[in-house]
Amino acid sequence: MTASDTHRAINAVWRIESARLIAGLARIVRDVGLAEDLAQEALLAALERWPESGIPDNPGAWLMATAKHRAIDQFRRCKLLERKHEELGREIEAQQQMAAPDLDAAIDDNIGDDLLRLVFIACHPVLSTEARVALTLRLLGGLTTEEIARAFLVPEPTVAQRIVRAKRTLAEKRVPFEVPRGAELAARLSSVLEVVYLVFNEGYSATAGDDWMRPALCEDALRLGRILAELVPKEPEVHGLVALMEIQASRSRARTGPSGEPVLLLDQDRARWDHVLVRRGLVALERAEALGGVRGPYALQAAIAACHARARTPAETDWARIAELYEALARLTPSPVVELNRAVAVAMAFGPAAGLELVDALTSEPALRSYHLLPSVRGDLLAKLGRFDEARAECERAASLTRNARERELLLERAAAYARGSAHHSTTS
Repeated sequence: MTASDTHRAINAVWRIESARLIAGLARIVRDVGLAEDLAQEALLAALERWPESGIPDNPGAWLMATAKHRAIDQFRRCKLLERKHEELGREIEAQQQMAAPDLDAAIDDNIGDDLLRLVFIACHPVLSTEARVALTLRLLGGLTTEEIARAFLVPEPTVAQRIVRAKRTLAEKRVPFEVPRGAELAARLSSVLEVVYLVFNEGYSATAGDDWMRPALCEDALRLGRILAELVPKEPEVHGLVALMEIQASRSRARTGPSGEPVLLLDQDRARWDHVLVRRGLVALERAEALGGVRGPYALQAAIAACHARARTPAETDWARIAELYEALARLTPSPVVELNRAVAVAMAFGPAAGLELVDALTSEPALRSYHLLPSVRGDLLAKLGRFDEARAECERAASLTRNARERELLLERAAAYARGSAHHSTTS
């Protein structure tokens, strides 16, 4: 294996292991910022040693052991004399003697999942909502500040400042590393659901990079969602979110072609959908609806996903029902992105002209100025109306805005097809 191959493998390991590593360390050192620093030091050590020694059989355990060594060294260097820190040092040293499988067990603590605790500490009320989401995406999802900024449609320096301030605040306030209970759990739940959903979305449609999807993030988000559903079984929105993620994840195999190229919903081979996940999602949606009350945003989105899941073919999709559900979602949580999705459903139900009218009303929205899906949707609707030159320009603009290589290729292919359509139209008209 060449050095570059090793570095790529290390990056892959880091994407998979970083959240568990930081979560396990945070439980031990009781400081999220310090845990992330220790994890980064372990990564640097891996980058130095693994190209020569080879990747260990259990890279996650190696990173954890190395990070714990660094923690012991740091405690000793700082000559921390408080009994708490002495006890922590002894605890870490004792754990260091464990075999690799035991280290794994320490990371995968089944009684109160470390990753779940990490989400709740990052969603603590001492932080602003924006900081909670940004910090959790950084720690749990291993996302860069640039990726988080794109998810929120805000400048990258803003996200970086939020993360730095959030870690400092958690340390200063000595926030306990635990899952809250009772009323405090309910108060923090909506922020946690938002974070889990955004992590899932980043895995489902990666905002940047060479891959259309990052399945490990989807799996982490699904696992956290299922744990939440067990923790708070009477909260309909938790089941709504789980339903939404199960149904969306069911399409994963069908969302990419043989070379990893994106395959859009209406072009997917529905036989490749995971119908076990579809059934799980529909059951979770039934649970959410059985609990009664006003449907929340996740239950509404799950109901939209269920419309697609129940349709055996694209032609059987109840687009009028989907448009109604998006209208209800827009009333509940007004957002230009929701309006864009509603426009797509309206176009499918009532024709491209009706959808284009809604899309055109969104072109002046500041939040969508650099959102690639706006020109992408507009280009598709223009093409259906035979306005191929305009459609091509919109798809080229969308391609220039996306940071995902696979999506850029898809958009440029569509632009080329619209150019051919324009040439054909001009020669036959």
